[in-house]
Amino acid sequence: MNKKISAAVASAALVLGASSANAGIIIPAGEWTIDINGNVNAYAIMQTHDDTTAMTVTGGLAGAEDANGEDTNQGINTGLLPAWLGFTGTTRQNDLDVSWTISMQPAVSDNISSGDQTRPLWRQAFLTFGDKSWGQVKLGKDLGIFAGNAILNDMTLLGVGAGGGSGGNTTLGGIGSGYIYPAWKGQFTYTTPNFNGFTAKLGITNPNQVIDEDQTLTVGGVGPSVYQDRYGVEGQLEYAFDAGKVWSSFASYKVTPDSTALRDSDATAIDVGAAINFGNIGLVAYYYTGEGVGTTSMGSLGVDTAGNERDSDGGYIQATYVIPSGTKLGVAYGVSSLDEAAGENNASLLDKNSRWTVGAYHPLTKHLNLVAEYNNVQSEAQGGEERETDSLSLGAILFF
Repeated sequence: MNKKISAAVASAALVLGASSANAGIIIPAGEWTIDINGNVNAYAIMQTHDDTTAMTVTGGLAGAEDANGEDTNQGINTGLLPAWLGFTGTTRQNDLDVSWTISMQPAVSDNISSGDQTRPLWRQAFLTFGDKSWGQVKLGKDLGIFAGNAILNDMTLLGVGAGGGSGGNTTLGGIGSGYIYPAWKGQFTYTTPNFNGFTAKLGITNPNQVIDEDQTLTVGGVGPSVYQDRYGVEGQLEYAFDAGKVWSSFASYKVTPDSTALRDSDATAIDVGAAINFGNIGLVAYYYTGEGVGTTSMGSLGVDTAGNERDSDGGYIQATYVIPSGTKLGVAYGVSSLDEAAGENNASLLDKNSRWTVGAYHPLTKHLNLVAEYNNVQSEAQGGEERETDSLSLGAILFF
């Protein structure tokens, strides 16, 4: 892969879950080394929706005509990776590598006339300590373990993927059409030393509130409250080698609703993936399966109205090629499927979201990449109703 593109992807990976700094603006500060890092990106996104509002797909990602019959929309927005400003400090004390990271993610677009409505995100605040001889401990908020590699190897991390318009902090990329969002979670995570390419990590995570059948937050919203009476557990095994890496991760959560109408449920999932490079060719293959985890985000549509668990699975394949000019051309197909619970008959419930992405990512400079993407997103309900959205996005992303 072209070195400039590789550096950009590596920077994205560092921003999304890095525990130590090695690619930003480095400032020595006494016993500490401070790394200021991040990115700014913006895309003009143009969408066309092919179906009417009469077609309901609960959990579908594709859009539809509005009540006035309008089937197109445009906006300027960040892509899958939000604009980012991160600060990391590292030091070596008492035979320990110690670090902290705090970051914020401002938006580049808004929908109201003043342009002052959208608030920044705060996705990272964690510390780490450890040594290469015995591993590392992370305490605080960072990217989740399960499906983390799925999003970090998604080529739309440098672009848009599914979703669009304006006013949001991010688009969806391949979230909900190839993998479940790993989310940003408070966690205590241990990572082993590197054993000839093998590493493992295991963590307990804050059991973030799930989403109920009506897609409303179950705490502070319309739905019933949910007792967080057990930590989530997530883990991963990974083997990295010269040409790439293979991995498998899992997640386990327990949901205990405060409602006699709903039963307790378990949310469990496992995945497997591989990312391999052959010269200028890059290949990624990923698959996940789960019970009670739903689709798009962890727990969304994971159970029916009685609390019975639904099965789900999905994955994506991706191929990229770097041409002599340095431009990376890529194509990807992803799908996320959801099954009805035993005995359920819900015609409007999502059956699957699928996505085709064709993209071009050109390194204009060492840090600046121009991006063009075409995305086709289709949503199909259990009863056969379908929606489809085509989108074109043009923009740039700059890492520092």
